[in-house]
Amino acid sequence: MEVFQMGAKSFIDSLTENETLRAVLAGTNILYAGTSQTPFYVHALSVNSYIESAYRCVNGGSQITKLLLKKLKEHGGEAYKRHEVTSFTVSNGQVTSVLLKNGKELKGNLFISNIEPKQTLTMVGEEHLRKAYRNRIKNTDNSIASFSVFIVLKPRTFPYLNKNYYHWKDYKSPWEALDYTQENWPLGYMASMGVEKDQGIYGETLTGLTYMRFEEVEPWANTFNTVAEKNERGQTYEEFKQAKTERFLNVLEQKFPNLRNCIKSVYASTPLSNRDYIGSYRGSMYGYTKNHENPLKSILSPKTKIPNLYLTGQSLNMHGILGVTIGAVNTCSEILGREYLLTKILDSENALIDS
Repeated sequence: MEVFQMGAKSFIDSLTENETLRAVLAGTNILYAGTSQTPFYVHALSVNSYIESAYRCVNGGSQITKLLLKKLKEHGGEAYKRHEVTSFTVSNGQVTSVLLKNGKELKGNLFISNIEPKQTLTMVGEEHLRKAYRNRIKNTDNSIASFSVFIVLKPRTFPYLNKNYYHWKDYKSPWEALDYTQENWPLGYMASMGVEKDQGIYGETLTGLTYMRFEEVEPWANTFNTVAEKNERGQTYEEFKQAKTERFLNVLEQKFPNLRNCIKSVYASTPLSNRDYIGSYRGSMYGYTKNHENPLKSILSPKTKIPNLYLTGQSLNMHGILGVTIGAVNTCSEILGREYLLTKILDSENALIDS
């Protein structure tokens, strides 16, 4: 329990009096939207996953989804694209089916929800869950949302950078960037380039990611827009996005001079994009905020008070590929049994090593 109660900022500060070095050690903070309350284990796991694993995917991260779907189908599973679930049907204390926006109903014996638990509560119906359980989830704070730009570069204009950039305005910004003002936004960002299988010396795309509170897009909160369900948010929203994009590009160009002359096109996403595409509550980037003073508050069990309904995803334990994988193992352990599942995983790893 002690490791969960260790604060990331306080631990890093204890290592050195040098303010610049402290900022460097906390430089990857944007990977978990850290504050002075963030536990050290969140920082450690985030950094370690980049050290021991991949820092970017050749040909993009979408292949992870494709490989998972391939394995699912090999085992007889089915996947339905653009089939939005709107509610759960509960009878005699058990979930019996889910209702889809297109009017279809899918029945089953076991249900796993990987969307944000607050959204799951609404879809299940609060009357089917205890008040104490509902309140615990409702009162858990979500992490901040984000604003990002995806830049398509002109051919042979911008050199490929084989590293991620974590930039902060000053040594205080890693821990204070969430409290930005309209005048000083953005106080920091992460910049990363796409990489192809036969990567040459020039890059093709660059992505910039920074913080943005949902309150900034509150005027358009009642709108919904995705590729599958296109709706215009209005001229004022487009002007808002354009203004934020220009400001972000100005900051990026301070680090990467002449960037604008290399741009073919730019696409921006706001907290509304995260909310509409992945169902995150108010566009939250990283699920629930973690607090080393109350570490168990933001850690949820995969089991719910409905026996055949389970939770998984970034809001249970931790976010990111690492976090959701750990969460998935925990969820499957509740269903299959931990010893059985871990034995299967270890046997599979050993088989790969032997081959």
